[in-house]
Amino acid sequence: MRFKPVVLAASLIAGPASANDDIKALLAEVKRLSERIEALEKNNQALEQSLASERVSEKEPELVTRLKAVEFQTLSMRKQARQIEALEGITVGANLTSVVQRVNRAGTAGDISRQSRANYRGDISVTLPGGEIGDIEGSIFTHFRFGQGNGIGLRPTYAMPNATAFQTNAGPDDSFAVLAQAWYQVKVPLPRDGIKEDSRQHLHFTAGKIDSFVFFDQNAAADDESTKFLNNVFVHNPLLDAGGDIRADAYGFAPGAVFSYVNTANTAQVWSLSLGVFSSGPGANFSGSLGTPYVIAQADTTWRWNHLPGNYRAYLWTNGRSLGYDDNERRHTGFGLSVDQKVTDDVTVFGRYGHQGAGKTRFDRALTAGIEITGNGWGRGADSLGIAAGLLRTRASYRRDSTALDLDGDGALDARASGSERIGEIYYRFRVNNLLELTPDFQIIQRPGGVGGAPTVKVLGVRAKLGF
Repeated sequence: MRFKPVVLAASLIAGPASANDDIKALLAEVKRLSERIEALEKNNQALEQSLASERVSEKEPELVTRLKAVEFQTLSMRKQARQIEALEGITVGANLTSVVQRVNRAGTAGDISRQSRANYRGDISVTLPGGEIGDIEGSIFTHFRFGQGNGIGLRPTYAMPNATAFQTNAGPDDSFAVLAQAWYQVKVPLPRDGIKEDSRQHLHFTAGKIDSFVFFDQNAAADDESTKFLNNVFVHNPLLDAGGDIRADAYGFAPGAVFSYVNTANTAQVWSLSLGVFSSGPGANFSGSLGTPYVIAQADTTWRWNHLPGNYRAYLWTNGRSLGYDDNERRHTGFGLSVDQKVTDDVTVFGRYGHQGAGKTRFDRALTAGIEITGNGWGRGADSLGIAAGLLRTRASYRRDSTALDLDGDGALDARASGSERIGEIYYRFRVNNLLELTPDFQIIQRPGGVGGAPTVKVLGVRAKLGF
């Protein structure tokens, strides 16, 4: 309630005359207090009007400006916190790989002249949280790939010296990106009535468009052509990749599903079982039936030798749409092994073996082995040296029928395949900085196509990789 100074003054005037001076002083003080209260009320009204608007004006009181600044900072921090929360669990990876190679004259298609080629490939991957159902976690993975250049053209061989070469069917003048992979995965902890954080057993179910080699035939020392060996016979099992038994689309991907059981109860001996079913042939590029798929089952375990880890994998596969050298579809079956083992802190040895059953395949046995040495011994811990050798044995039926084949593409029939193709590769990966790697690489292919009299192919190249 507003103070009434007039009423108070009237009551004081009725007092003794000797108190007039004191009364006058009191009235002056009361008047001053009344004016101050009125000023405060006006300021309060101005504050209320200023705070009712989110806009900041230079005419506003300093207190209002400060309050709004604090409020804006608080809101900004809350917004950033919500953005961080929304981005939690999202990972993004990207890299750009370029390769320049030169092949000797005897190794080129048609034996015309030395040949050099360059190519590049880019890969972008994004992993997103896929939601939860109780203690079951989901994740979404997408992978885009683009590039130009098919690499150097060699006389017919089973080995491809540049597994990074990628170009869409649109042609060399276009570098469209393709959706290489897009799959959804759920992770189920076991036992179902246990505590999620304490679970040491899990079931994984993955479905979508997949690179089957992400889940099968892995190898710690030889499974990434952008950082390790370039020749495809050292990247994957040659019977599945170079031999074509996966029968994926033109870029190596196919729709499918993978079921896995992983047991980590003993961290020194982790083991898992996996089963994959993938569309093959026309079904791999969504242009035909999904029947007679490519099926692969794998058992793998991690063991320690002299306290150093190693991975051991064995797998079986069958594909009702495998393509033979006579271009006819028929069922192929086989089994394979993939091993990598650290023998010292700086040295890892690896090997792969593939064995194929009946069928009209160009080769039916494949053995590759090698070594990877990190640069710790010479003060370059991020560098590595890799050496590998491979042997691909031609199938007896192919050696018999190859008299009717033009093995080097020059229009004339050649001597038939008579033995095994032999491949060797050596590289040194030099870490320039945390984003850039340079890798000189040399490869040699003897008896290409399994033809005993065929000249030796020699390929010299350099790979550059930029990524994070």
